[in-house]
Order: sequence, then C-alpha cells, then structure tokens
Amino acid sequence: MSFLVFTLCTWSAKAQHEQGNVKLWSLKECLAYAQQHNITIHNLRLAKQIADQNLISAQASVLPDLNASVSQNATHYGVAQGDAGKAISLNGSAGLNSSVTLFNGGTLKANIRQSQLGTEMADLDISEASNDLYLQIIQAYTNIMLDKETVLYAQDLVQTSQVQTTQMSQQYQAGAVAKKELIQLQAQLASDQYTLTSAQNAERQDKITLKQLLLLPVDSNFDIEKADTSFDLVAIPTLHEVIQEAIAKRPEVKNSLLDIESAKLDLKRAKAGYLPVISLNGGVGSGYNNSTTIGTFRQFDNNFYQQIGITASMPLFSRKVNQTNVAKSNIAIKQAELNLLNTKTLLSQEVETAYIHTQNAYSQYHASTQQLDYNKEAYRIAGEELRVGSANTVEYIQQKNLYIQALQAYTQAKYNAMLSLHVFNFYKGDFLENQQ
Repeated sequence: MSFLVFTLCTWSAKAQHEQGNVKLWSLKECLAYAQQHNITIHNLRLAKQIADQNLISAQASVLPDLNASVSQNATHYGVAQGDAGKAISLNGSAGLNSSVTLFNGGTLKANIRQSQLGTEMADLDISEASNDLYLQIIQAYTNIMLDKETVLYAQDLVQTSQVQTTQMSQQYQAGAVAKKELIQLQAQLASDQYTLTSAQNAERQDKITLKQLLLLPVDSNFDIEKADTSFDLVAIPTLHEVIQEAIAKRPEVKNSLLDIESAKLDLKRAKAGYLPVISLNGGVGSGYNNSTTIGTFRQFDNNFYQQIGITASMPLFSRKVNQTNVAKSNIAIKQAELNLLNTKTLLSQEVETAYIHTQNAYSQYHASTQQLDYNKEAYRIAGEELRVGSANTVEYIQQKNLYIQALQAYTQAKYNAMLSLHVFNFYKGDFLENQQ
C-alpha cells in the first residue's frame, strides 16, 4: 500500500498549516474532517447506536422480569336495619410477580444473534459510506492538483509570450520585422492569457466542489497543501489478486453475507412457532380487610402467600401463520443468496473496469510523455530560430501550439494514471483497514 500516498499528497508533519489567512489542507486532513462532519455518516452512526440498543434489549430478554403491584379499595354499602344504615369497607393488597422463559424454540437466542448482526451490518454501512465519500474526495483533491499544475504551466507560457512579444515589439520599432509578425505574437499572448484564466477558473470551481464535500462554510478560505506531483509507472496488481482481495475485504460483500445469516435466523424463528413455549412464574403477596377484628399488620402476616408454577403453551392451529412464515423465510434466504452473488458479480465488474482504465491510463501516460519530450524540444528549437530570424512567426506559433497541446495531454494523462491506479488499489480494501 506504499502507493496509497503515491504523490497525491505529502502528509504534513503538523495537524494544521496556514499561509496567511488561507488554511492549507492535506489529503489526510480532508478525509479526517469529512469523516467527522459528513451528514450521511452521522446518520449512519446514529443508526448504529440504535442497533446497539436493540442488542442490549435482546440480551436482556433472557432475564426474568419483576413486577410490583399495590392496590387499595374502598367499598360503600348498606347494612342491616338497626345499625347505622351505611358503612365503608377498606381492603388492600401488595405483591411481587416474576416470570422467565425456559424454552421457546431458540427464538430468544436467534433474536440476540440477529441483533448482533444488526450492529455489525450498521458498522459496515458506515464503512460503505466512508468508501464512497473517500473516492469523491480523492477525485476532487486530484482535480485541484491537476488544476494547480496546469496553472503553473499556463503562467510559464504567458511569461514566455510576454518576453517574446516585448522583443518583437522592439524589433518592429527598429524596422527589423513587419507589423504582422508582432500582431501574431500579441494574438498568441492573448490566447495564452485565456488559457491561464480558464485554468484558474477550473481550480476555483474544483475547490468549491471539495469544500462542499467537506461541508465547509461558503466564506471559509480554503486551499490544499503543496504536494509532490511526480509520478512514475509502477507495477499494476494482477486483476485476479485484486478481485480476491475485494471479495474478502469489501464491506458490501460482508454485509451480504451477514444478510444471509440473518435470513437463516428468521427461518429458525419461524420454525419455533410450531414448538411449545415454557415459562416459569412465581409471586409473593399479602392483603388486609378492615371488616375483620384482626389488626392490619396481623392480617398482612396471616395472608402472606408464595406461589410458583410452570406454564406451557402449545400451538395447535395458527391459521397457517407458521406455515407461511416458514415459506417466506425460505424465500428470503434465496433472495439473500442471490443478492450476495449479484454483489460479488458487480464488484468483480467494477474491479475489472478499474483494471482496464488503469492499463489504458498507463498507455496514455507513456505515449504522452514521449509526445511531450519531442514537442518540447521542437518548441525550443523553434524559439531559437525565431530569435535569430531563421524562422517566421507562423511556424513558431504552430510549433508552440503543438507543444501546448502535448503539455495539456501529458498533464491530464499523468493525473489520470495516478487516480486510476489509486482507485484500482482501493478495491483491495486498504482504506477500510486503515479506518479500523
């Protein structure tokens, strides 16, 4: 994974680096900041917290419950003739009751395991979202690096054109060249300035894109650190190797595997509907009544009772509820297995596409490097010929345009090769490992 750092960015030794009022961001800082502030990932983290609470609830379901009850009643009633005529009777009770499930066909254990799977799948959802965000950021960051290098080249071309235009203007004033020669160079200078402006606008737009991915305020000053933009062709990992690594490590595959296990637990729960449920229950309590001559506290003592029992509930006819639940669970397992197959197939296709893109990018980079070398030397010679007067302005401008085109093709091919190789290596799951 040494190429993970591959010239896309030189990590800063400091956590923050500022130049004037503009904060300079490294790629590592962009990734860390996005992980902490991305709304989608925040929502998935909250979903993980809910899954954790569901697991706590499932684990506690195997414990006995305990309920307390207290009652106080007053009864107003008529009495026999000769007495007062009306009377009020008071009575009350208090008790504790508890029950625990002894057997339910493994439903409780299945619930616990499913809740554990829920927490694991929630973690994998976060990893998937992080992967997607990571690719978006690396793309935007690379675009800015490309823009910056294009700006530097364009500035150099403008500076060269300005010098040549000044020299040609002096020669024109001395009567050594025709005005047409000067106008042609002035037109080339304007074209170079337009190229520079376009590159600067592209850099500003790509910075906005990255700021939006990071959810930075609109008015925040933002720029990226100066990075090492050198790039050398390195060996491309084999397609088979990366596919195997991706299938073994990528969160979407692990999620699909867990989905199959969860579906099988649903089947186990559905089959448990045919089995009896056995529970143990017990309770203690007491009460009093003021219609007796015995004291209240004495009544609580005399009426104190303890009760324990076992309850078994056996389903005899569920109106085909159990039958349909089992059938639907079997279908869900097949669906989950197909989803796993589809996930692996799509992932393999993505890896193969990335592999082809990397090979093509390598070929383009190699060809553009040679093309740039040839055109750079031809442009240098044309400049010398123009300086000594052995070549006209039209020939020089034509050669310069060829050089500019070769330079643009080379710059684009270089960053395309860098990004393509990084994405291809990314499918091996190295980013996920670094986050854990």
